[in-house]
Amino acid sequence: MDNFELKPERKKINWKNLLYNLLTVVVLLGTFYLATLILTIFTNPNSPLNPFPPAPLPTLYQTATPTSTIIPLEPTWTSTPTTKPVPTRTKAPTWTLLPQMVTPSSTTTPGVTSSTVLPISTTGTTSPTTTPVIASTGTTSTPMPASAVITYAASTTFHPDLNCAWMGVAGKVLGPDGTPLSLMEIQVGGTLGGKALTTATTLSGTAVAYGTSGFEIPLGNLPIASTQTLWIQLLDNTAKPLTNKIYFDTRTDCSQNLVMVVFTKNR
Repeated sequence: MDNFELKPERKKINWKNLLYNLLTVVVLLGTFYLATLILTIFTNPNSPLNPFPPAPLPTLYQTATPTSTIIPLEPTWTSTPTTKPVPTRTKAPTWTLLPQMVTPSSTTTPGVTSSTVLPISTTGTTSPTTTPVIASTGTTSTPMPASAVITYAASTTFHPDLNCAWMGVAGKVLGPDGTPLSLMEIQVGGTLGGKALTTATTLSGTAVAYGTSGFEIPLGNLPIASTQTLWIQLLDNTAKPLTNKIYFDTRTDCSQNLVMVVFTKNR
């Protein structure tokens, strides 16, 4: 018995535990890989590791950046007037006479506007072809369908920039009830300063400063006195006379260098 010797028992390998340990390592490695894959796809969805990458975004259409360009105006550019033009007058350094008037025929076409400076005729004085109606301040009675009232005023009321360097005839045309009548023809003629003048024609409604049916005919750029040598006549829009030739005076007084004529149709 004394010679009996105990030999250590050999350990048997526990294959079951070894398998569990190996599986545990594989699960841990797989978990780590899976976490890494999820984190990579989350931070970069377009990563080649993503089995379901997002659809590519459409390419934006690039256009040129617009720039504003200032178009310079021409140095002499002026705005186009939209108001109805009215007769203008030219201030001359010396006084200009009104031209000789010519009695209109039945074929006279209405619509001729007045000019600012009337040329002097070279054919001499034309005597009136109808019996003149002498008119002064007040109402003038005529056998015609219209009558006239003649007064005098300062031209500076309507032309303050010309001071006393102007003389003319102006007024308006009214109907029987006092309503303005436009497109009626007014003629002025006769002699002034011993010189025959050419007929000046205008239409009512062309000088609205004197009213809706106002008219104006300049005689010169300096007041000059005359006595019954100038006449004015009203015609309708078919050139039919509505008054006889009404003769009037002109004055040198700057407060009376505008002859105001108001025509009124009586029927």
